[in-house]
Formats: sequence, structure tokens, C-alpha cells
Amino acid sequence: VCSSDLEFLIVLAKPPGLLSVPGRGPAHADSLATRVQARFPDARIVHRLDMSTSGLIVMARGVEMERRLSIAFQQRQVEKRYLAVVAGLVTADSGEVALPLIADWPNRPRQKVDHASGKPSLTLYAVLSRNSASDTTRVELRPHTGRSHQLRVHMLAIGHPILGDELYGDEATRTASPRLLLHAEALSLNHPVSGAELDLCSPAPF
Repeated sequence: VCSSDLEFLIVLAKPPGLLSVPGRGPAHADSLATRVQARFPDARIVHRLDMSTSGLIVMARGVEMERRLSIAFQQRQVEKRYLAVVAGLVTADSGEVALPLIADWPNRPRQKVDHASGKPSLTLYAVLSRNSASDTTRVELRPHTGRSHQLRVHMLAIGHPILGDELYGDEATRTASPRLLLHAEALSLNHPVSGAELDLCSPAPF
């Protein structure tokens, strides 16, 4: 993205541990959105990442760009690619996880698989490498839906929780990494004004 595109959108690499938008109360006021809006007051969030997840986020400049980019995300015209390190050796070189998800209300913010009431959710995965010594697998994840915690719950559901996941991992998985090993590595979308294809990349820091 060229510097001239700042008139229309801003591409950011969110660090882990930072909220995408402010939470409730002064203790959760700091966020990527508020930091960016301090410099660009018209910047608007059009999609989010979990606090524990790092990687690419696009913000719109102004109401019209927000509308155009929001439509692109809602209509799934944006391709997303994540990188994760999961527990265990994933057997298949590639596959898909199609499990419906719903909020686990008594244990919020956790989500859970619910075949009766959950919303359809689809994740494609591909193995990048396996490490027998550490019993871990490096995988590429492509969500076709954007449910809350989708990648984390889907990988847990097939028996391969993401390392460092405080919400969904067991003791060994949680302590295997000081951070969640999930990174939004790539986004592909059309420019909201010119229509040119934008291929954005932020290499995983792990």
C-alpha cells in the first residue's frame, strides 16, 4: 500500500496483548483503534482480531471508506490467511473444519461447538511443517467465516489446540508459549476506490 493510500485506508500490524477496540472501563481503554485515532481522528475499524492474536488489521478513513470496506468483509470478498503453531502432529496435510459455533454464555468470552444452535463456520488448514521433537505442527489457516475465536475453537475441536492459548488450551498447551501462537499473516482485498487488488503481508514473528 502506497503512502498516498492513507487518504482511504490504513494497514496496521497489531501486536499480541493489545485490544483491537476499547473494552469496558478505563482499565481497557487502550486499544489499536484509539492509538490510531489519536493521529487519524477519522480512522474507523472494519474488522477485529482477538486481543491475544497478532497481525494485519485494516482501518478505513471516513464514513464512506468504512461502508465500502465493511461490505467487502461482510460479503467475504476479503481473503484472510493466518499462521499458527498447534499442539501435536497434524496427520493430514490439508483439510477443513466445518463446525457450528456459539457463545458459551456461562463461560464467556469462550465459544463452543453447538450442532443444534451454532452458526455455520468453516476453516481450511494446510500443514506447513511438523516438529516431532516438540510434538507441534506449523499450519496455515484460512477462515471462510469470521466467528469469534473460530480458529482457536476449530483447532481445539480436531485435537490440536494453538500453543499459548489461555482460554482453550490445557496446562501443557498454555505454558508452551508466553503468547498465543496465532498471527494474521496476509489479507487480499480490492482497494475501496481504485478496485486494484491489494495483497498485504505481515510475516509471523514466531
